[in-house]
Amino acid sequence: MDTELDNPEYYINRELSAIAFNQRVLMLASDKRVPLLERMRFLSICSSNMDEFFEIRVAGLKEKIALAPAKLTIDGLRLDELYSQIHQKVHLLVEELYSIFNKQLLPALRQENIYFLDAHQWSEDIHLWAKHYFKHEIQPIISPIALDLAHPLPRLINKSLNFIISLSGKDAFERSIDYAVVHAPRSIPRMIRLPSELCGNGHYFVYLSSIIKTHVNSLFPGMEISGCYSFRLTRNSDLFLREEEIDDLAKAVQREVFSRHYGDVVRLEIEKECPTQIIDFLLQKYHLRHEDSYLCDGPVNIQRHTHAINSIDRPDLNYPLLIAQYPPFSGKTERKIFSVMDEQDILLHHPYQSFNVVLDFLRQAANDSQVLAISQTLYRTHSSSIMVDALVDAAHAGKEVTAVIELRARFDEESNLRLANKLHAAGVLVLYGVVGYKTHAKMTLIVRRTNGKLKRYVHLGTGNYHEQTVKRYTDLGLLTCEPTIASDVQIIFQQLTGLGRVVKLKALSHSPFTLQKKLLTHIEECTAAASNGQEAEILIKVNGLTDKVMIQALYKASQAGVKINLLVRGVCCLKPGIPGISEHIRVLSFIGRFLEHHRIYYFRIQSDEQFFCSSADLMERNLYNRIEVMFPILNEACRKRIKNEVIKNYLKDNSNTWEMQSDGSYKPCIDGPYNAQQYLINLYEDKGHAL
Repeated sequence: MDTELDNPEYYINRELSAIAFNQRVLMLASDKRVPLLERMRFLSICSSNMDEFFEIRVAGLKEKIALAPAKLTIDGLRLDELYSQIHQKVHLLVEELYSIFNKQLLPALRQENIYFLDAHQWSEDIHLWAKHYFKHEIQPIISPIALDLAHPLPRLINKSLNFIISLSGKDAFERSIDYAVVHAPRSIPRMIRLPSELCGNGHYFVYLSSIIKTHVNSLFPGMEISGCYSFRLTRNSDLFLREEEIDDLAKAVQREVFSRHYGDVVRLEIEKECPTQIIDFLLQKYHLRHEDSYLCDGPVNIQRHTHAINSIDRPDLNYPLLIAQYPPFSGKTERKIFSVMDEQDILLHHPYQSFNVVLDFLRQAANDSQVLAISQTLYRTHSSSIMVDALVDAAHAGKEVTAVIELRARFDEESNLRLANKLHAAGVLVLYGVVGYKTHAKMTLIVRRTNGKLKRYVHLGTGNYHEQTVKRYTDLGLLTCEPTIASDVQIIFQQLTGLGRVVKLKALSHSPFTLQKKLLTHIEECTAAASNGQEAEILIKVNGLTDKVMIQALYKASQAGVKINLLVRGVCCLKPGIPGISEHIRVLSFIGRFLEHHRIYYFRIQSDEQFFCSSADLMERNLYNRIEVMFPILNEACRKRIKNEVIKNYLKDNSNTWEMQSDGSYKPCIDGPYNAQQYLINLYEDKGHAL
């Protein structure tokens, strides 16, 4: 790395950048241009994102501080200083989140006859209904726990709903108890819809927490209750696996997934009305500091509204339904996808174009007597998906089917274990990739006999083979039988499933071997060209940019005069606009209806253009610790589409874009009329035939 570019002032801290991203997400919850129920979803997304931030990033930071609190971060902060800054910023974020919820969203929902009722808002009839519900649905399965020497504070499950009760008096055994804990049953929804006879045509919900708090006296007969307060613990949820010491990865992951529920506590969320004495009691019991507690001016888990919101049938309060277009392949809808691929590459732009094309690619392969083998990587999917059924059918049909499943895909470990068991039972060869590296590449390889010879057909993508998230994420997928690309895909599968030295690839680049080197080579070529007075341009669209090697290469390119546009949705550690360092770099973050997820790398010197798509972001984990793939776009029609639909389109957006300033802050560019995602919705409604 270049020591001249090591100045901490040239970089942004990753954790602080993540908080800033969630602030941008939160802004959509207060954006009146966004349909009301979608605003509630963005509020829930922000809350969910912050859960993961504490479970993984803050938990990991605490472990690092325990070892070396004075160690410096990329921007020159001590780790313990960073910890304090994180909490300062998150406290402000939480205050803003509840302010938006209470002052903007709840009143707007009430205007639409949608109510989330606290106990003080209940009518007499609702009180009677709640009493009956508590007696028959909750009380039989709830277990209050008095806290004394025989009953210490229980190990409460990560992110579960709990109550701490302050009480006095003596129980049946003459015990004097100060506190008790009640754990809300996980089998009961956190928001319960009231029956129509109580609310007419409206949508009325009551909180489980309100029902329990209203009837908590019945759990402690004869005792005096002075307070009952809901709280929630967030625990360290990162899996700890010493893979070199593991004999059976699947069993080890299964053990760790269970342990995750009871990791070290890193955050306490509790009702703001809770007395300081009780908060201090919980902080002391869970070895937390005061800054680790977050006072909630409302439900302690905002994201629990999602299920209720999804149950409300109000299309007028949601985004208009998007019907993903299925390319009719020049009007010949009955043709096999293989025959289309024999003639041309197929570029799919999700969610605007249907993922069913990929599903049909697999289903046709499973039922095609000329197909001999199918190999696929699976990072995030679902064991009951159509895609998995196609793999099972192919195995039952006697084809050689190989699935490389990543068991360590964060928070999808249990789902992937079930998936592995299902495929294994069907006769699929199930492998778990390479020890020490997560398999994040998105690849499918089908070997088919065509005209008496074996031919390879492949799918490569920027996003997961997940039939639900593909409806909400923007991604690109390429179906091709181009010989060099297809051959490289087969080589990578052989590396994943077997042994051997690194084999040089002809078209693809892959982490942890050549992907970063390939990108650096293209950046350096643009840098050299600009230094010689030639026009040079770089556009990179990724989810995150944190790797210092890549950042410094981009700084050098900017110093040489290369025009650089970085479309980084989330975390970005690079600062644009620094005189003499990055004045030729723009950093844009697009936050809209769909989660921006493409990974695109574009390089231009004069009229020579290079287009690549990838599963990899520019983060250390992607470049050094994962199996990732970057693939070139060779077909001219596909290249033109990427240039028009992504590069030109997103640079024009002035409706959902945030531009980073030289101090690392973001300036909203959201008041204009041009929305890049809406342009693509309109484009594919008019041109469903595009390939």
